[in-house]
Amino acid sequence: MLGTESGEARLSLVTGGCGFMGRHLVSLLSARGERVRVLDLRDWPQPSGLPLPANVELRQGSIRDRAVLSRAMAGVERVYHLAANPNLWAADPATFHEVNYEGTCRVLDAAAEAKIARFVYTSTESILKNINAPRGSQNALIDENVRHSVNDVPGPYCRSKFRAEEAAQAAANAGMPLVIVNPTMPIGPGDFLLTPPTKMILGFLNGTTPAYLDCDFNLVDGRDAALGHLLAAEHGRIGERYILGHENLSLGRLLVELQQLTGLAMPTHKVPYWLAYVSALVSEGVANVTKKPPMAPLTGVRLARSSMAFDCSKAQRELHWQCRPLGQSLRDTVLDLQQRGLLRRQPNLAA
Repeated sequence: MLGTESGEARLSLVTGGCGFMGRHLVSLLSARGERVRVLDLRDWPQPSGLPLPANVELRQGSIRDRAVLSRAMAGVERVYHLAANPNLWAADPATFHEVNYEGTCRVLDAAAEAKIARFVYTSTESILKNINAPRGSQNALIDENVRHSVNDVPGPYCRSKFRAEEAAQAAANAGMPLVIVNPTMPIGPGDFLLTPPTKMILGFLNGTTPAYLDCDFNLVDGRDAALGHLLAAEHGRIGERYILGHENLSLGRLLVELQQLTGLAMPTHKVPYWLAYVSALVSEGVANVTKKPPMAPLTGVRLARSSMAFDCSKAQRELHWQCRPLGQSLRDTVLDLQQRGLLRRQPNLAA
């Protein structure tokens, strides 16, 4: 199953393979005996001194460089395109469009020229949320069938990912064997770049976030999301999107779970939406001057105004995908942050 006609192990390209989900995906593919080529601007993270696996090749370069992409595609059978700017704020908002949209278009072009056998594009759950939908309809579970326009998603990050998914869908419609996955908010060990969900949890664990805007969202373990990518390549239907999410919960419930798990006091004061919105405006105004990330990006606050709970049954049904319990993912997240010396308050982890 993993071989080619010559008997050599399959070669898969993972863009963004040094990132959170990307590194877990590379580890999965490597453990299956596949040859893996990683294309990333960063070096392979080695927090525990573990070297790059023997069947993994790292090429440092940008998805915005056509020549780099052309060379990276040589001999590749499958492409997993995860490379993106995953943050909700950037000092230069234009980088979202340049990396997330234009970069994706260049990866798609290079894959088409290389005639790859399967392409898995990593989108995001945030583009499935319509912030302009009628108020009453915003509490329903969101599934893969939603259709709206780029003006219905907030901020430059979401708009860049929306357009990138449109480009991926167009490529599938034109004949590329492409499947789209939309991971929800990833947690778990190995998030060395501290993506927004991990930053949020770290703020609560360290006691630096004194209040919260209650909202509904969906969490998934980054390791399980990585497995979902692999299963999408194996079982996904061409041109379809699959939400890779696990458990819907409120932020208030997450805080209860963290307090019970760690014994650390969590904030109990809720802030109204209008106050969170004004605070985000001020925070981003300061960030635009200092060029340091704001505490609460405006895009995140706008997304939190109404429910971001998802129906994830399609991926479970069609990809034969299952997730580990949320409690295990939270525990592993806390342990990982503690072992990396990022916690100011030390948890007393429940057995």
